[in-house]
Amino acid sequence: MSKLGNLGARLHRGEVGYDFVGNRKIWYGLSILITITAIVGLAVRGLNMGIEFQGGAVFNTPKTSVSVSQAQEYAEKASGHDAIVQKLGSGDKATLRIQVAGIDTKQADQVSAQLAKDLGVAEKDVTGELVGPSWGEQIANKAWQGLGIFLVLVVIYLAIAFEWRMALAAFVALIHDITITVGIYALVGFEVTPGTVIGLLTILGYSLYDTVVVFDSLKEQTKDITKQTRWTYSDIANRSINSTLVRSINTTVVALLPVAGLLFIGGGFLGAGMLNDISLSLFVGLAAGAYSSIFIATPLVADLKEREPQMKALKKRVLAKRAQASAQGEAPDAPTTEAPFDDEPEDAAPAVVGPRNQPASRNRGRGRPSGKRR
Repeated sequence: MSKLGNLGARLHRGEVGYDFVGNRKIWYGLSILITITAIVGLAVRGLNMGIEFQGGAVFNTPKTSVSVSQAQEYAEKASGHDAIVQKLGSGDKATLRIQVAGIDTKQADQVSAQLAKDLGVAEKDVTGELVGPSWGEQIANKAWQGLGIFLVLVVIYLAIAFEWRMALAAFVALIHDITITVGIYALVGFEVTPGTVIGLLTILGYSLYDTVVVFDSLKEQTKDITKQTRWTYSDIANRSINSTLVRSINTTVVALLPVAGLLFIGGGFLGAGMLNDISLSLFVGLAAGAYSSIFIATPLVADLKEREPQMKALKKRVLAKRAQASAQGEAPDAPTTEAPFDDEPEDAAPAVVGPRNQPASRNRGRGRPSGKRR
């Protein structure tokens, strides 16, 4: 078995583990810092909305040796508006994609003619596509509606399948992922297109899946938690994270590898800049989703659950028992050494089995007593 596989098996059995829940204040602080940075970037720089959302024109040129910076200068001078230029392909004879926002059909024809003259190509070889702002506004409204419906359905599903505390924690994790991803877009300055919206919705589904896997393990292991005095809710929540940790890491790495190829190789080295709009949202969102399911969602559930009176009482009993064991020189029960409820409750009397595997109570007064004495 590989080292990673062996580690995963030991984590699942609870032989080793890291105290994620116990260090939750560190993760909360780190998330708050990242979120504040994202919000500040969004407020100061804003989002670079594509022409699909604000209207404008897209011009595609034939192969030219003109640099991106020079073509941008030509486009801004010809249109009087900011322009975004992307190099398509590699080499000295790559084509250019020039986006100019806020111009109408008449202006687009003038800009196209001027660009052909400045770039030294035939006017008929510069193709243009006009996008109206009303279409972009409809796309934006539909995107917000889809996002709102998605979040409402998620909360309802989790509240029914699990409980409202888990639904709230998952909702906070999703908002956390959206905020970080949008903030990164503002800081980096990448263009926001309909592909970006698709990427955002995709990462929300992935983040939710990762969170639900941990929640399902947590729900299973806390069925009869109040019937024992060996583990607190936080102990078992931490075990649930550790038992699914390697699976989460493997899933995230496998998902990030092709996305990283799109973002860094396709968009960076090969010049396929149109891939950046969706690949950045996927890359940042997948990483943020894996982080939030481990460091935010489950610790937040533990925080909310341990505010309940019965969980407070359980924690008090567990800590008292550990203190008593420590005072007597005994090793206190380690919270991650075995599955919580695989055996009988510690206060329950052991089952006594009679002949032919029948309960002893049915054999009372019938000859030989139950037990192994002959």
